[in-house]
Amino acid sequence: MTISVSRRATMVAAAATLAAAVSSTLSPLAFAQSRTLRVTAIPDESPTELARKAGPLVKYLEQKMGMKVEYVPVTDYAAAVESLANQQVDLVWFGGFTFVQALVRSGGKAIPLVQREEDAKFRSVFITTDDRIKTLADLKGKTLSFGSTSSTSGHLMPRSFLLAAKLDPDKDLRRVAYSGAHDATVAAVASGKVDAGALNVSVWEKLVEDKKVDPAKVRVFFTTPTYFDYNWTVHADMPAAQRERLARAFLDLSPATPEGRDILALQRATRFIPTQAANYKGIETAARSAGLLN
Repeated sequence: MTISVSRRATMVAAAATLAAAVSSTLSPLAFAQSRTLRVTAIPDESPTELARKAGPLVKYLEQKMGMKVEYVPVTDYAAAVESLANQQVDLVWFGGFTFVQALVRSGGKAIPLVQREEDAKFRSVFITTDDRIKTLADLKGKTLSFGSTSSTSGHLMPRSFLLAAKLDPDKDLRRVAYSGAHDATVAAVASGKVDAGALNVSVWEKLVEDKKVDPAKVRVFFTTPTYFDYNWTVHADMPAAQRERLARAFLDLSPATPEGRDILALQRATRFIPTQAANYKGIETAARSAGLLN
């Protein structure tokens, strides 16, 4: 059968249009928007604890957004960064450093929506069971555990404060370890695997409150100055109206309601407040100074 040149051109054009439509339909973000809102978080605690915290929030967001919401766990911090940069998820709970990494990795397309009020003045703590360790200077020649290498409160900022105290972890300490998560750092210190550890103050306080660590045996010997930390981030390709609805959902959480009180307690937040990328310039500077961000 002979097909005319004009008809062939029309068919080619139609095929190209269809291919483009299919490609658009199957893109990760388009799929997420049409079917479900996919949410993840950096794995800074055990998978069980992360899932426990996510459950009520997912249910709440489904009600507020009028769509299915799915929590998608990731294996490590880098996977959380890549999942947003590649638009495989729509909403990510980042630490300050992973947000900066996502901003760089996505070509500036990571948009922080909200942070806990506590994240505007976050801190890290250094802990030990060794009575001889009373200051950062006393860590010289000792062993220390950070959390994940990409953790803001469990590595980057504690490292920067050590450097400010004229103590280079890689040169002045006998050994530096990376536990992978804040609660794992506490376990390493409590069991004597390391002399000291650095972690998120919020996780530390929660572990003490839940009696999962004895502060009479494992004690805080240094608390850092404040810095900006965690936030909820989306990709810039998410429609502005959807971004605004998401932000409003978090801002509407109130301890005055049973639902809001429960969610805020799980998130260790008094309330959520708006945030912006400029708040994390200090984190970016610290990361570049420490050689952790190219």
